[in-house]
Amino acid sequence: MATRIEEQKRVGMVSLGCPKALVDSERILTRLRADGYAMSPDYAGADVVLVNTCGFLDSAKEESLEAIGEAIAENGRVIVTGCMGDEAEVIRTRFPQVLAVTGAHQYEDVVEAVHEAAPPSQGPFIDLVPQPDVKLTPRHYSYLKISEGCNHSCAFCIIPQLRGKLVSRRIDAVLREAEKLVAAGTKELLVISQDTSAYGVDTKHEPRMWHGHEVRAHMTDLARELGQLKTPQGEQPWTRLHYVYPYPHVDAVIPLMAEGLLTPYLDIPFQHASPAVLKRMKRPANEAKVLERLKSWREICPEIAVRSSFVVGFPGETEEDFQYLLNWLEEAQLDRVGAFRFEPVEGAAANALPDPVPEEVKEERYAKIMEVTERISAAKLEAKVGTTIPVIIDEVGEPDEDGDVGATGRSQADAPEIDGAVYLRNVPADLQPGDFVSVEVEDADAHDLFGVISN
Repeated sequence: MATRIEEQKRVGMVSLGCPKALVDSERILTRLRADGYAMSPDYAGADVVLVNTCGFLDSAKEESLEAIGEAIAENGRVIVTGCMGDEAEVIRTRFPQVLAVTGAHQYEDVVEAVHEAAPPSQGPFIDLVPQPDVKLTPRHYSYLKISEGCNHSCAFCIIPQLRGKLVSRRIDAVLREAEKLVAAGTKELLVISQDTSAYGVDTKHEPRMWHGHEVRAHMTDLARELGQLKTPQGEQPWTRLHYVYPYPHVDAVIPLMAEGLLTPYLDIPFQHASPAVLKRMKRPANEAKVLERLKSWREICPEIAVRSSFVVGFPGETEEDFQYLLNWLEEAQLDRVGAFRFEPVEGAAANALPDPVPEEVKEERYAKIMEVTERISAAKLEAKVGTTIPVIIDEVGEPDEDGDVGATGRSQADAPEIDGAVYLRNVPADLQPGDFVSVEVEDADAHDLFGVISN
């Protein structure tokens, strides 16, 4: 008598917050699929819905609570995980019908909660063909998380409370994952963590054997090894470093960019430039030396793009402090800049600081810093008009009424989702996302470039 195999239980996922949380979501879904679950693209088809929350700012918490409420309204069977999981009482008070609440990167607890809420109807051995890991990003780029947690105690941040102290992954495990991703079609690796420069500090940079030689758990060793990867087509994938604190050893990765082993791009969270504000933020105040190093980096690798983010309106920030920041930005000439108005976060030390900045002053300073940084960005992009640059394709459009096809891509100065784009006209009909092309830049605005594939 034939045994009837029951239909798979289905799991929906809402993933909020930063790329590090997105990687957590991918790992949870990969594990659940290995346990016999299928993924649901909507609320209606899900037996249970996971909401991976963000708890970094109060506004992010409110967005997370709204997402939980929507999932309950649309489905009713909801499990909450992620950074806001530490505030289980807040979540349960507002939504008592939530099935379970777990904290950030508590993969086993999340999976166990799903098993309880919707016991798997199929065992993990039904499908004998190994399944690839679940990806929530397009096939051609992937986030590579190298560590969890952070050893800093910045006054405005509660990440160490949410995710703990620094815990670095083994270097061979990171490289094995990177190799696997590239073999499966990844053309761009985005290296992420809370503090990429501190990778391996907690393990005393423990070495491991990798392809017959020893490699340390250190940012420079990692970068050098990632630069050796090749796609199945023999191309070198782009490797982009995010969340890089400007420790002295960061200087060692700039020659790797000049050699073409690393994408010439650094994402450095400066947060401010005024020594007085940096001191109150409990961050290193070496802004003058940073300017010297930026100049040195550009001499070694003229193509390098540096992006950063800054907080305006931090408690005690004076007009002099803010003007210092603007002057510093004029001198630093950063390629990509994001700005944020200071927002108190429950549990952060900054909340107890005196001299809060009025909201209307925050708005004025935010508008001013965006005006300055947009002007700098526009000038830098205008200087690229007439040049030919490498571009990775993200999306290819449909033919218009004349049969012309457009496409959207990114230059090496553009990380996905946070930086600008390169818009292309008259591309070949067979162009695919993930393709590398050379583009002649024809025009620019404050954020984006426009061009055509060069012959």
